[in-house]
Amino acid sequence: MKHFKFISYTFLAFIFLFSFTQCSKKEDKNIIKIGEYGSLTGSEATFGTSTHNGIMLAIDAFNNQGGLNGKKLKVITVDDQGKPEEAASAVTKLITSDKVVALLGEVASSRSLAGAPIAQRYKIPMVTPSSTNPKVTQVGDYIFRTCFIDPFQGQVMANFATRTLKAKKVAVLRDVKSDYSVGLAEFFTKTFEGNGGKVVADLSYTAGDIDFKAQLTAIRSKNVDAIFVPGYYTEVGLIARQAKELSIKVPLLGGDGWDSERLTEIAGTALDNSFFSNHYTAESQDPRVLDFVEKYKKVYGSVPDGLAAMGYDAALVLIDALKRTPNQTPQEIRVALAETKNFQAVTGIISFNDNRDAEKAAVVLEVKNKQFKFVETVNP
Repeated sequence: MKHFKFISYTFLAFIFLFSFTQCSKKEDKNIIKIGEYGSLTGSEATFGTSTHNGIMLAIDAFNNQGGLNGKKLKVITVDDQGKPEEAASAVTKLITSDKVVALLGEVASSRSLAGAPIAQRYKIPMVTPSSTNPKVTQVGDYIFRTCFIDPFQGQVMANFATRTLKAKKVAVLRDVKSDYSVGLAEFFTKTFEGNGGKVVADLSYTAGDIDFKAQLTAIRSKNVDAIFVPGYYTEVGLIARQAKELSIKVPLLGGDGWDSERLTEIAGTALDNSFFSNHYTAESQDPRVLDFVEKYKKVYGSVPDGLAAMGYDAALVLIDALKRTPNQTPQEIRVALAETKNFQAVTGIISFNDNRDAEKAAVVLEVKNKQFKFVETVNP
C-alpha cells in the first residue's frame, strides 16, 4: 500500500511538473523580454528612477493596447547602483540568465561603456537613452543611442557662453574619473577657444568629493566670466553652494548631467542665473510633449525631467523596431533599429546615422528660483 501511494505521489508530481513546464513554455512564447539596467540607488539614483519611469510608461501603454500580435513586452530591470562593475554584471545577467532580446540603458556614459562591450559580444542590441560620450556607440554595431552626443552638446554651451553671455575667459571644473565629464569638457574647450575665448583654468575633482573650495579659490583669482562644470547633479549642487560662499558670482554652465530635481535641493538658490544644455523642456507646447507630460503626471504625480523623457523615447524607438521585425530576434531588432529614420519622439525627431547616434536638437535651460526655464533650442 505504501509503495502504491509513493508511486501515486510521484505520478502526481510528474503531472504537475509537466503541466507547469508546458504553461511556462506557452507563457514564454507570448512574452518578449527586454532588459534594463540603471542607477536606481546610489548618488545618481534620480537618473535611473526617472529613466525607468519613462520606459515603463511607454511599455505599459503598449502592452495595454494589446502588445505585439498578442505578445506582451516584459521589462527585467537590474539596479547597477551607479557603479560600472555592477553595470557589467547586470548586462551579463540579463543576457545569459534572463535571455533578453534587447537592452535599454545605461544613462551614464561610464556605465554604458562597461555594459556595451558585453552586449556587443553576445550580439544583443542595446539602446542607451542618455549616454552622450562618443565612445559608447563606437563599441560596435549593436549599440545605439537616442540622445545627442557630447561634441554637439559641448559646442552648444561654448557658443552660448560666447554669443549670449559674451564670455571671454572661463574656467573648467571636470570630474576626472567620468568619461562623460572629461569628454564634454574637452569639446567645450575646443569650441570656446575656437570662438576666440580663453580657458584660463582647467581643474578637476572626483565623484564623491564634498569639498571644492581649493579649486574654486584658484578659479576666483582668475576673474573668469563663467565656470563650465560638466558633472552630475550631486557634486554640481555642492560646487554651486561653495562658490556662493566664496562670493563667486559668475554663472555656472553645464550639460544634461545637471538634470535632476535634486540639483536645486542641494544647491538651493546658489545656481540661479546658471545654464545647462538638455534634451527637452517640459515647457514645450509641442502636442507630443504635452501628451507625455500629462500622462507622466497622472501616473507618477510629478513633471517629467529630461531623463524620463529620454527613457520614454528609447522605449518607443525599441518598440517601433520590434514592430518591424517578423520574429523579434536580436539580429532582426538590430537591423530595424539601424533603419530608424524621422521617428517622431518627445525629445525631437530621431534618425540614427551611420554611427548609430541620434541627430537631434538640444535646448538650453536657465536655473531660476529652483526651476529650469527654457532659453533656446539649438539644432545640429
